Amino acid sequence: MNTRPIYLDHQATTPLDERALEAMLPFFTSEYGNPSSPHVCGRGAARAIRTARRHVADLVGAMHEREIVFTSGATEADHLAIVGAALAVRSNGGNIVTTVIEHKAVLAACRRLVDHHGYTVTRVGVDRYGQVDPHDVAAALTPDTVLVSVMHANNEIGTLQPLADIAEITRQRGIIMHTDAAQSAGYGLLDVAEAGVDLASLSAHKLCGPMGIGALYIRDGTRVMAQQTGGGQERGLRAGTPNVPAIVGFATAAQLITIDAVPPPTRIRALRDRLQGRLLATIPGATVNGHPHRRLPGNLSLTLPGIEAADLLDRIPGVAASAGSACNSGSGEPSHVLTAIGLTRDQARATLRLSIGRSTTRTDIDEAADLITRAAHTLAPTPPYAA
Repeated sequence: MNTRPIYLDHQATTPLDERALEAMLPFFTSEYGNPSSPHVCGRGAARAIRTARRHVADLVGAMHEREIVFTSGATEADHLAIVGAALAVRSNGGNIVTTVIEHKAVLAACRRLVDHHGYTVTRVGVDRYGQVDPHDVAAALTPDTVLVSVMHANNEIGTLQPLADIAEITRQRGIIMHTDAAQSAGYGLLDVAEAGVDLASLSAHKLCGPMGIGALYIRDGTRVMAQQTGGGQERGLRAGTPNVPAIVGFATAAQLITIDAVPPPTRIRALRDRLQGRLLATIPGATVNGHPHRRLPGNLSLTLPGIEAADLLDRIPGVAASAGSACNSGSGEPSHVLTAIGLTRDQARATLRLSIGRSTTRTDIDEAADLITRAAHTLAPTPPYAA
């Protein structure tokens, strides 16, 4: 008997694609060479990394494979991009512009620049949908601004940002533009040329690749200072023996998206809309957060009035979902993203994040909708919901 819950937490992490796992396995056993070694075993590993770099470059529309630097994940990529790029151009100024709804990895990197290097950080607000206005970014820029960081898709409410419009502003002023694209790359939504960004952070485990591997896209000519020094790997920007199996798995997952070997985003969006429609119809007062159209296909952030999301999740062990970002889990504080779009602290705590992925089925959606609705009716404040 299968006791695993219905998995609706794909924005926290995605199941590893079996094809990615199959590609990885030889590099745990027979293909074990160090890619820095000059012999045949090392050369084989080095070739695998070169191929992988090309596949990840293709995923985001990079011109050259050398523009991809592998990291341990998007958090490290964010740190390398923000701290590394800011320090590389320190003589040009000491101000960073970002938004109030960024991932904590970006906010932490900005905080490091403030605390340890004397930078200032300006955080631009968003509208009720969680979207930043490019004009507000332009207004926040000063002659001292050296870098702007705006995430492509929010990890809680899914809203997509107008990167190309923002990048046009930064390009005209010679300012480096970074985006955290961990959530959007898995849908094939990021094209770095169209977006106009100089730096983009990626994460394999958000696109059905393995955990513990990510990448930073660095447009040719963009200056970045290494944050981890040692043996000179990854263009001298990220020292340490490469994690060859994980890199191969990441690249395989990326290639599957590029060659359309995975279910299209339209299928995921249809399932999301089905779940959204059922829950809005059966839970009075429920509201959706995020942009109604410019949102990740699989994202559903739902506020249930008067119901603690954590309590609801406790009532439905058959559904694996979250009350917000996995990075906020256990903090006890309401989501900074939800309060930034105007929700009260109580409303933020009453918000459920449901995220749908490739493995989700229509049966999963219908069963999850029933379970969530029954739990919501049980926890509803008086007067009780109608049956």
